[in-house]
Amino acid sequence: MNELIKRKDKAAPAEPSQTQDDIVYAHVFDAILEQRLAPGTKLSEEALGEIFGVSRTVIRRALLRLSHEGVVQLRPNRGAVVSSPNVDEARQILFTRRIIEKAITELAVDNRNSEQLRVLRQMVEDEHQCFSRGDRGTGIRLSGEFHLQLARMAANQPMLNFQRSLISQTSLIIAQFEAGGKSHCSYDEHMELIAAIEAGDKARALKLMDDHLKHVEDKLNLDGEAATDDLHAVFSHLLDKKPLKVKRSKLAED
Repeated sequence: MNELIKRKDKAAPAEPSQTQDDIVYAHVFDAILEQRLAPGTKLSEEALGEIFGVSRTVIRRALLRLSHEGVVQLRPNRGAVVSSPNVDEARQILFTRRIIEKAITELAVDNRNSEQLRVLRQMVEDEHQCFSRGDRGTGIRLSGEFHLQLARMAANQPMLNFQRSLISQTSLIIAQFEAGGKSHCSYDEHMELIAAIEAGDKARALKLMDDHLKHVEDKLNLDGEAATDDLHAVFSHLLDKKPLKVKRSKLAED
């Protein structure tokens, strides 16, 4: 498992309306969303307390909050780690995401206004610029925030809270199961979705959202063999063969 990299400069100063718990929660949440914290990463209370300059009690409260959203796993006597959804859990999360996104899209069409649409377009432009300059982590976070903004447009707080958890869990799934060599294509899809919402075309908006989520799932390797850190499993095809005969070079003999 990867250890959390200690970067004090990552901790932003507190805003008047934020508690210490809120600040820790927000930074860890963003790090997971941006895939800077990989699934399985150990979240040391001592290290986090040093990074944010807060007590372990504050860290525990933030981690407990993250565990309620399914992105952190609290292990008795072993500490907290970033969650690592298995294939079955990934499929369940993605299925649930489809249902919630449908409801959010319908409500977003009903409640749309020009300012919310402007915010959405700016998010998509910022996301596109991040990917263009190679800042994949921030681009992924902005892509997730686009869907959170749609949930805000839906004007349904329980739905927004649930969506926040689903988006962060989806980020973990992508980090674990995304197949290599897949390009990021959410820019055009997000822009088309905004246009449909602005036009009040609910049927088209729902279809675009469904297609978008299918494209996300198509990039995932949920049917193939998963990678493993078991060396015997990785090289099992060699175990029944004779030991490798290494030919020593002349340089090695000299």
